[in-house]
Amino acid sequence: MSTSLPSAVLQRAQALLASGQRRILGIAAAPGAGKSTLAEDLLQALGDQAQIVPMDGFHLANSELQRLGRAGRKGAPDTFDAAGYVALLHRIHKQQPGETIYAPEYRRELEEGIAGAIAVESSTPLIITEGNYLLLEDGAWGAVRAVLDEVWFLDLDSSVRQQRLLERHMRFGRSREAALEWIAVTDEPNAQRIERNRNRADWILNRENFGGI
Repeated sequence: MSTSLPSAVLQRAQALLASGQRRILGIAAAPGAGKSTLAEDLLQALGDQAQIVPMDGFHLANSELQRLGRAGRKGAPDTFDAAGYVALLHRIHKQQPGETIYAPEYRRELEEGIAGAIAVESSTPLIITEGNYLLLEDGAWGAVRAVLDEVWFLDLDSSVRQQRLLERHMRFGRSREAALEWIAVTDEPNAQRIERNRNRADWILNRENFGGI
């Protein structure tokens, strides 16, 4: 087992596994806080006991965002198929022995979701799902929290998050000016909305109790 994660993180994950039943762990945070990194670190530590099914697979297609007039704020809550995500989580919780459930995956290089890219097997006891809006109470998002057995919230200083976002946006083709504008207009309003729901999490990880963010 990997030792790169703090013992408290691994102990909480192992407690979920100890039941012997299918469990779903949610990792929520504002954009750039390190959700995907933590999920991958957990996967490395837990091996075939866990699998990642990200929320981002439920991004609406770019063509649909254009039709709806929402392309300029892709990543906002109403640019996802939240009801579809909730339905998948319910299916995963009720998965039958021998059943394979297929989940979508978001490909950043394409900026599109790919249907059926993740095969979820019934033999995997812990499913890790990470995303911005797991704790949101609005609309279909409000049904997510009840399906998750535990939710962790990553709390990272906003200046560090914004620097990470700037580097990410530029890495995927935006100019510095365009990246800064996107952060100001889209990412940060979303971040403030996400932060308001952090009290719904079971555990908040910050630099004091988790140096990996």
